[in-house]
Amino acid sequence: QVQLVESGGGLVQPGGSLRLSCAASGSIASITSQGWYRQAPGKQRESVARIVSGGSTNYADSVKGRFTISRDNAKNVVYLQMNDLKPEDTAVYYCNNYLLRIGAPDWEYYWGQGTQVTVSS
Repeated sequence: QVQLVESGGGLVQPGGSLRLSCAASGSIASITSQGWYRQAPGKQRESVARIVSGGSTNYADSVKGRFTISRDNAKNVVYLQMNDLKPEDTAVYYCNNYLLRIGAPDWEYYWGQGTQVTVSS
């Protein structure tokens, strides 16, 4: 089995910062890409940032220059540093890993349980 556990969400004032973490554990053979998504009330889940095995990253236009995704390959952890937060960043943030389980024939996507980020004064 594989588990993704997120942490680091909370309430922050506009202009503030938060750092989200997502740790993957279990029978993992390899992780090729990791990403963060978010879903605000009444809206569809959207991609925020992604990092692939070579280190390349991509970001949603709405967060470019404010958010940074990084990873610790040795620990199977992906981070999302969020700076200059705005009220429109309020959402539940989910991490997503594309990985291969030990003994599995195919790569699969796994999701974390989500962590709430609220930006409000």
